[in-house]
Amino acid sequence: MVEDSIRVVRCGGSRLNFRRAVFSADSKYIFCVSGDFIKVYSSATEECVHVLHGHENIVSGIVLNPNNHLQLFSCSFDGTIKLWDYLDGILIKTFIVGPKLHALFIPTRAEDSIFLTINKEEPDIFQLVSVKLPKSSSQDVEARELSFVLDYVNRSPKCIAFGNEGEYIAAVRDFYLSVYFLKKKKTCNFTLPSTKNKKNAKNKFTCVACHPKEDCIASGHMDGKIRLWRNFHDDKKYTYTCLHWHHDMVMDLAFTVTGTSLLSGGRECVLVEWRDGSEKNKEFLPRLGSTIEHISVSPAGDLFCTSHSDNKITVIHRNLNASAVIQGLVKDRSVSTGLMVDPRTKALVLNGKPGHLQFYSLQGDKQLYNLDIIQQEYINDDGLIQIELVKAAFGCSGTWLATVEQRQENETELELQMKLWTYSKKTQGFVLNTKIAMPHDDRITALCFNNAENYEKPILVTASRDGHFKVWVLADDSDIYKKAIGWTCDFVGSYHKYQATNCCFSEDGSLLAVSFEEIVTIWDSETWELKCTFCQRAGKIRHLCFGRLTCSKYLLGTTDNGILCCWNLLSCSMQWSAKLNVRVLEPDPYSDHVAAVSQSAVGSDLFVFKPSEPRPLYIQKNVSREEVQWGVFVPRDVPGSFTSEAHQWLNRSQFYFLTKSQCLLTFSTKSPEEKLTPTSKQLLAEESLPTTPFSFILGKHRQQQDTRLNETSDNELIQLPLTENIPAINELLHTPAHVLPSASFLCSLFINSLLLSKETKSTEEMPDDVAMEEKGESDSSDEEKDFTEKAQETNNMDLGENVIHQLSKSEEKELRKFRKVDYSWLAAL
Repeated sequence: MVEDSIRVVRCGGSRLNFRRAVFSADSKYIFCVSGDFIKVYSSATEECVHVLHGHENIVSGIVLNPNNHLQLFSCSFDGTIKLWDYLDGILIKTFIVGPKLHALFIPTRAEDSIFLTINKEEPDIFQLVSVKLPKSSSQDVEARELSFVLDYVNRSPKCIAFGNEGEYIAAVRDFYLSVYFLKKKKTCNFTLPSTKNKKNAKNKFTCVACHPKEDCIASGHMDGKIRLWRNFHDDKKYTYTCLHWHHDMVMDLAFTVTGTSLLSGGRECVLVEWRDGSEKNKEFLPRLGSTIEHISVSPAGDLFCTSHSDNKITVIHRNLNASAVIQGLVKDRSVSTGLMVDPRTKALVLNGKPGHLQFYSLQGDKQLYNLDIIQQEYINDDGLIQIELVKAAFGCSGTWLATVEQRQENETELELQMKLWTYSKKTQGFVLNTKIAMPHDDRITALCFNNAENYEKPILVTASRDGHFKVWVLADDSDIYKKAIGWTCDFVGSYHKYQATNCCFSEDGSLLAVSFEEIVTIWDSETWELKCTFCQRAGKIRHLCFGRLTCSKYLLGTTDNGILCCWNLLSCSMQWSAKLNVRVLEPDPYSDHVAAVSQSAVGSDLFVFKPSEPRPLYIQKNVSREEVQWGVFVPRDVPGSFTSEAHQWLNRSQFYFLTKSQCLLTFSTKSPEEKLTPTSKQLLAEESLPTTPFSFILGKHRQQQDTRLNETSDNELIQLPLTENIPAINELLHTPAHVLPSASFLCSLFINSLLLSKETKSTEEMPDDVAMEEKGESDSSDEEKDFTEKAQETNNMDLGENVIHQLSKSEEKELRKFRKVDYSWLAAL
């Protein structure tokens, strides 16, 4: 492993809903931008089959190559356009344009011209330009000659559309619609009233779409109306009709391939299909879970897909039935639970959609499942104060999960509820065990389990701003029969009425550390006796954690005014302190390393150290330009092989951290393509087979052939059955069904073609006694014995040893003997 190649990378969880998803020409694949990458998903299995990586900044647009449907164009903020072979995941060519590219458009009849949205010198002024891609054999090609098309356009690609096979461009911004005719080079402008009275206050344009075959433009507006514009070739003779169902802004519009229907979506989480442009003739697909931000239609017209605000893509059939869901990392308004790791699945756990915990696979970069914590219907209303999931913690190797939810309308009215969930092997999920209303009189600031192995009964500690920390234990006397177990409060502790802000257990579970503003208290977990206190007058304690393994005698704490402290528990004194504005302090549970992320004016810096000494083992400056809010160590499936002391902290675990904009980052040496599972890569080959019963038979044969090929050494010669050349199979697969003969006629031919016979040895190679036995006739018992031996021989035979050939007369004679055998004894088994 090359240690110098360690770098900070986006490890997944990037926005899948940043731009419209794009279908392949055969609807088998969906392409969507994801940070610096383009992800290729199977529309049937939801698996990610390729990650196209090569851009150095966020990808801002993707379009299929109209001249070759096996290729994909992409543009990025890095100022380049790239051409990809998406089936093999290969970058074909890079066109260097220069300025930051915000959107990409390719009309159907484009002649080597691509349209781009670029940023002018002013921050909010965008232009639509065209660039001609030069033909060159080199990998990197300069394409800097930009031709101006439209000025003052919206940066969103939803606000620009090409109509009637690229004859005109419709662009909307604020209260204006501009239609630019490419051949005439003429622009027609249309304006809606923008006065600030109630009637016209929400006339603002939000999106636009063009009919594929007719001169018709559909525009969406802030007030939920859809306008269909016609006769827009003239500024004075234009007309429009209104469609209105959405009660909030229209987020996106898309025409079907034939243009007979218009699709719309918005904050109601409902996909609306307007048939024939009529308000009376509409269909709905409701309850899609979250706001629809983008709508895409496949080139074949058989599939739609919607991109949602919770980082989800829903694949929808033409008959408005949802068939697949590609769920990325849900971007919630705030991650108040922090980052956790599920001890069972090693999944990343954090706030998901409102009231839920999401379990997210870091390896597969997809959501495993959601756990509904609050168990109430979420009402999508900005002015409504919702119940929020604020704290969560795993305990006892994933057997228990504690969650805290709260709702507070003002300072005096606070609703608190703590729930304890137990893992059920029967349901393979978490089941609610105990519900505790108002466990504290004020907000809960921290909670932690005693996860030491030597403690039989689980212990949970909660700390609150009411000045108390409470110890909760599992009791088996919840009912008179003592058959139910539940959680009860066992001890309440406080320290001079200060607010309790943090709590954590030592690695062996013998000590509990609780911080009360500027003071750290140490308690014995057996007797709950106060052992000692550490007073840190430099500021309130922000983080608190014990060291691990060889450093278990140290306690670390950070303060609000930027001091990192380390106390020695054996000498009850300060070991060392450092001036560091720590935002994240996270110990590695599988080693004695601790990661601290500090905030500076430039960005966030990472320091990895051992509590036993203040000298950092590893420093990475500017790991992120924005503030890092959370971090967590995730155990590796396969330990790393770093030998240098500076990189040994990466051997047992991998450190993930989440920024303020909820971008998930990590330290890695692998490319995203290398992280794909082998099963995902095989999907491309498997999906090329037709989905028929015969294809499964052929697929199994091919799989067996591949396995044997891998097992065969180079000097061995092996002959494989060529299933493609069997006449019976070719007849069944390639002949139209209505001209095929009856199944009874083809059945014997088909079955015979699948039989694999072993080549008989010549009489010269056989021993004399064996040759003599074959010449003579044997009785029925010998026939049965011979049949049994031959059947076993056939079962144990390697299918790949012989070439399939037509049966000879002698082999047909043997088959007739087999048919006479009585199989009725099988029925009695």
